[in-house]
Amino acid sequence: MIAVLKSGVSELQKNSLIKWLEGQGVGIHLSEGQYQTIIGLIGDTSRIDIDLLNGLEIIDHVTRISDPFKCANRRFHPKDTIVEIGSGENAVKIGGGHFAIIAGPCSVESEQQIIGIAQDVKASGATLLRGGAFKPRTSPYDFQGLRGEGLDLLRRAREATGLPIVTEIMSASHLDMFEDVDLIQVGARNMQNFELLKELGKINKPILLKRGLSSTLKEWLMSAEYIMSEGNENIILCERGIRSYDPYTRNVLDLAAIPMVKELSHLPIIVDPSHATGKRSLVESMSMAATAAGADGLIIEVHNDPEHALCDGAQSLTPAQFSNVSAKVSEIRKLF
Repeated sequence: MIAVLKSGVSELQKNSLIKWLEGQGVGIHLSEGQYQTIIGLIGDTSRIDIDLLNGLEIIDHVTRISDPFKCANRRFHPKDTIVEIGSGENAVKIGGGHFAIIAGPCSVESEQQIIGIAQDVKASGATLLRGGAFKPRTSPYDFQGLRGEGLDLLRRAREATGLPIVTEIMSASHLDMFEDVDLIQVGARNMQNFELLKELGKINKPILLKRGLSSTLKEWLMSAEYIMSEGNENIILCERGIRSYDPYTRNVLDLAAIPMVKELSHLPIIVDPSHATGKRSLVESMSMAATAAGADGLIIEVHNDPEHALCDGAQSLTPAQFSNVSAKVSEIRKLF
């Protein structure tokens, strides 16, 4: 349920209403814009008399929201959320018209590798560095990442280039190790790891939430709701393809999810064309398509020697190929 206040309502009137609503046992999500203030009611609103609320002098109108996601709902928060990653002169904004490209290897392999790639992608327009330190793999015999050492190498790459770092967390028990990671990624396999999501909701750090392997948009937004319900609203959604029966690509990139999510939610959404297709040859076209569809950014895998990469070499671009994609994406952006 949302209650839209009339213009000119005083702080005292607004706060008195909020206090009364909280006394009815509901949570409050306040969205204050330049021309409109919306009070979102979260929880069991069945005890709230909608006619009584509508009759209050300070209320413009009241609407019940049937969607199960509330904090992530655009009707609760009409204005686009802008998430800021990093600090100082290297801080990056995503959402609300701010576009960013995240680039780097699937896995951190060595200091020379990650710093070299970081320097290359920065020169080509990337503003954040990705790199996996903890790698969830389908096979227990595949490379699982350098773990803590990988995080240390990412920090060194950040020191060398200034790029904020993005890397995936696997367990809430690792949170202390991620204290100075700029953007924490929740991978597709952990999208519904609700205990992890709740813990991430208790920290004041941006979260990149990837869509699950076969998840609906509602399920995806409900996972964001788990984080937001604990207090952390700094969430970026990432469409990374969903499973289908067709074996020609790794996944199917759901481009329609971009405008649909923007209708449903105020959260920024970026696209991962690398995992969505699994093929290097398709990354360029899908990057351009995602940009044209209104994505707030891209996350692209780049490796200096894809044929010998320890993970996902087939979908990784070389630095030269990434430079070409970045330039074409910039041209697409100029059209909007």
